[in-house]
Order: sequence, then C-alpha cells, then structure tokens
Amino acid sequence: VQLQASGGGLVQAGDSLRLSCAASGRTFSRYVMGWFRQDPGKEREAVAAIDWIGARTYYTDSAKGRFTISRDNAKNTMYLQMNSLKPEDTAVYSCAAKVNDYDVFRVTAYDYWGHGTQVTVSS
Repeated sequence: VQLQASGGGLVQAGDSLRLSCAASGRTFSRYVMGWFRQDPGKEREAVAAIDWIGARTYYTDSAKGRFTISRDNAKNTMYLQMNSLKPEDTAVYSCAAKVNDYDVFRVTAYDYWGHGTQVTVSS
C-alpha cells in the first residue's frame, strides 16, 4: 500500500489543523493505521493509531484530549484532527500501516510508510 500524508502547515499556538493520509494500491481496510511524528534531532514517536474499521483508537499522552484520529475506508483516507496545537507539536508527521493491532505505538512494527507533512506551530 502507498501512503501520502498532507495537510500540514504553519499555524500559531492554539490553532487547529487536520492532517490526511491517502492510501492506494491495496485494500485500505486491511490495515491498522498510525500517525507518527519526528522533530529534527529526535527519534520518531507515535501519536495515535486506529484499527481496521475505526472501532478502536489509541493515543499517546501527548495526543490525548487534543488530537482525534479517524478513518474513512470508503475514501481510503485516515485523518488526524489536531486542536490546541502547541509549539512542541512541531514536527514532520507521517502515516504508517500494519496488518495487525499489536504494538501500535512501536515504529518498527509498521510495514508501510508514507512521506510526511511538516507541521510548524509558532508561539
């Protein structure tokens, strides 16, 4: 499956952004999906994940209460609604896919990755 993230940009602290991850090539609903981010000089970290049909969602502490992950299998697209953005949310955000729902926050558990989209939050 091929993945492409979009929707990043430059915003101010407190603003919102919605990222999208478009999938192509294979049946999107076969995959558990995740959002990850990486700031230069730091390790890639998980943000959120969602199961095959959107019944179960997972959030890291940095995302809980501010971010919402969702998916539309009819459109082969996953989303990340980010509210109350903070400067520390600044990073390149990437989406990834895996077949099972084990270790959804582990970077190395994912089989497919898309190019990221830059999110910059100014103070």
